[in-house]
Amino acid sequence: MTEHAADLERRHRAIRIWLYGIAVLVTLMVLLGGATRLTDSGLSIVEWKPVTGAIPPLSHEAWLEELEKYKQIPEYEQINKGFSLDEFKVIYYWEWGHRLFGRLIGLVFFVPLVWFWWKGWIGPGLRGRLVAIFLLGGLQGAIGWWMVASGLVNRVDVAQERLAVHLVMACFILIAIVWTARRTLPQPEPPDRRLRRTAVALIVLVTAQIFLGGLVAGLKAGLIYNTWPLMDGDLLPPFADLFSMAPAWVNLVENHLTVQFVHRIGAYLVVIVALTHAYDARSAASPIRTGAFVIAAITLAQVVIGIYTLIWVVPMWLALVHQGAAIVLLVACVVHAERANPARQPLQTGETAGTESSLSLEGEGYADPVNRS
Repeated sequence: MTEHAADLERRHRAIRIWLYGIAVLVTLMVLLGGATRLTDSGLSIVEWKPVTGAIPPLSHEAWLEELEKYKQIPEYEQINKGFSLDEFKVIYYWEWGHRLFGRLIGLVFFVPLVWFWWKGWIGPGLRGRLVAIFLLGGLQGAIGWWMVASGLVNRVDVAQERLAVHLVMACFILIAIVWTARRTLPQPEPPDRRLRRTAVALIVLVTAQIFLGGLVAGLKAGLIYNTWPLMDGDLLPPFADLFSMAPAWVNLVENHLTVQFVHRIGAYLVVIVALTHAYDARSAASPIRTGAFVIAAITLAQVVIGIYTLIWVVPMWLALVHQGAAIVLLVACVVHAERANPARQPLQTGETAGTESSLSLEGEGYADPVNRS
């Protein structure tokens, strides 16, 4: 490896480490959001102040003012009426910490981005992706407030469909970060088309299943029908119960039975596709075969975790494990699908366009997969 090539690889590695670090923070943010929801803390801050909201109340009077604002919403009147100031502070700090962590992620993303850009380490292709991810992060903040606002009037919880959108947007950001980071690596030879397509299909299915899980969480549908494999004594609930609301589509977001049933069916579908994909990959190259087997194993583990989360009536610690395992499964699917669908060349830094190095193309345009890490 030439000195120039080694320098380019150091730059790529620095960018990957930075992006992987952001991915870890986003994962922690999802778990913190889950804890905020499970502690019923998400409506404790009734205003959206992107800048000044980073500072919590600093005096007794300021705390009383925040409590008075909280007393104006239905959740206080119907659920927490009579809350003491100390009790209010607990739920306030959960929501404030969640929002502050989001601001921290934005800062940790933006400052290195500017530095890498100023140093000329980010080429045009990578530049556009990183700017798009940053803008998605800003949009996620707005979606978060859109979600919270749904719970401030005429209801005591946020709208479950908005909660699911907020959760899936975090998944989209995580997918984009991990995929982009992987694209700075040498690109391996691709497997056959069937494996490439099912690898991507797994990302779609897992993301859809996370969305369905968001609906279950928002409706608190996991607190009922706490048996498996039967639901209320039936393997397949009666059609009349599944579609008891009108119009029919409302059942998919409002009917506790239907939402939980669809989430169960989604899990079965993910298992079938993951196991089929692993079987198809049994004779593929080692990284693809291993990735497929790992995804199948995580999928089965996640199903077991989900079943016990339901049977044990959603204890907070197990619910967070279930949510965290879903994110781990999603990341595993992204890494696997990116490896199975290589670009013809890795994303380059600002000074590498057209240069030849250890990261250059080989043969039909794919680099040696052994150098990937």
